[in-house]
Amino acid sequence: MAKTTKAHSRGQFTSTLGFIMASAGAAVGLGNLWKFPYVAGKSGGGLFLILYLVFIVVLGVPIMLTEMTLGRHTQLNAVGAYRKLNKKWTFVGAVGVLCAFIILSYYSVVGGWVMKYILGYLQGGNFGGDTVAYYQNFVASPVEPVIWHLVFMALCALVVIGGVAKGIEKASKFMLPGLFILLIVIAIRSVTLDGAVEGLKFFFVPDFHAVDSFPRLANTIVQAMGQVFFSLSLGLGITITYGSYLKRDSNMVKDSTMVCGLDTLCALLSGIAILPAVFALLGPEQLQAGPGLIFQTLPAVFASMPFGKIFGFLFFVLVFFAAATSAISLLEVVVSFLIDTFHWPRIKAAVLMAALMGAIGVVASLSMGVWKDVTIGGMNFFDALGFLTDKILMPISGFCMCLFVGYIWGIRNAAAEIQIGNTKGFRWQKLYGIVIRYVAPVLIGVIFVMGFVTL
Repeated sequence: MAKTTKAHSRGQFTSTLGFIMASAGAAVGLGNLWKFPYVAGKSGGGLFLILYLVFIVVLGVPIMLTEMTLGRHTQLNAVGAYRKLNKKWTFVGAVGVLCAFIILSYYSVVGGWVMKYILGYLQGGNFGGDTVAYYQNFVASPVEPVIWHLVFMALCALVVIGGVAKGIEKASKFMLPGLFILLIVIAIRSVTLDGAVEGLKFFFVPDFHAVDSFPRLANTIVQAMGQVFFSLSLGLGITITYGSYLKRDSNMVKDSTMVCGLDTLCALLSGIAILPAVFALLGPEQLQAGPGLIFQTLPAVFASMPFGKIFGFLFFVLVFFAAATSAISLLEVVVSFLIDTFHWPRIKAAVLMAALMGAIGVVASLSMGVWKDVTIGGMNFFDALGFLTDKILMPISGFCMCLFVGYIWGIRNAAAEIQIGNTKGFRWQKLYGIVIRYVAPVLIGVIFVMGFVTL
């Protein structure tokens, strides 16, 4: 009875669809939009896509399934899950929660930028004729980006305060389908532009020059592995947290496969929506990755497109959906930890953590402008936070999780949990064990090492 009451008080997804929408929303983020299309095209096009799909199966699905298993089995947050199974490994969950906390601190700043651009299109979509200067002047401002960052963080907190079912699940069921609908609309418009075929070739046609030497081949493989790992938000405690809200009869093999499938579909649609338009209207020399693609290149693309202001508005709405669903999930990781560990009311945990992350985000925002000369290892504060999470904390968390499940908790225990709700049984147990114990740790180790090496 106590366990039932506790599970109920923590919250629970009301349906499998709700869980899949929330989990896919957590995975689908800004990286799908501003990194995947560029990296895919530059790293071999169709060859990269094939490798990416292979690593989704070999690396993505097994690790996501494992995180989901830890959450559902323990019915606890990321820290509590490890503590319950083996106190000596509690640090692994703590790394994930810390990583989620840090990421949202600066991720929210970018979410605020997206809201600013949505308003800009509502006001006519006039960015002064020079989208690069507009973006640079805006992010360097000491006031306006901070305000938008805090507004974005407050909206995320409101959703999390609503709880698992009425807040996170309800918002995800609206925003994720909305994201896909808008992405499809923009993709259709993009591929119908004159000259769009060159962008499609860049994305889909295999480029064998990308693998004509060992360093190039190694770089393409590592890029595909890394994109899978970071795109699915592995090692952040999100899937452990959401898994703890799952019903006991859920089919986790099916659920994890669907989440990975939706994330992959979003990445592919992003390439189809973005690359043909850039090639058709600006040319390949204007293609770039990161915030510059979203906030500099694409506004220039929409300015050159018939009815571009409408499509620009729709695009930034879908970017907002991608940013918000991920941000909500990151906040829930930290809030769930505080609820389980210190028995804080949800509203207290959400408000205080949003305020603390908001304060750190203010520093990150100012480091793009008035504090840009204050550096850590040659990076401003914003970039330093990203380096810490992407290059260090996430790979360490994922690597240690594989070691824990593979050698401490045990594949047999994990498989027994996976079988619950799976009417056909877990027929891939031996292969799963090989992946988690041997393959995944090696691949994550390579991602970690190559993050510090330029080929």
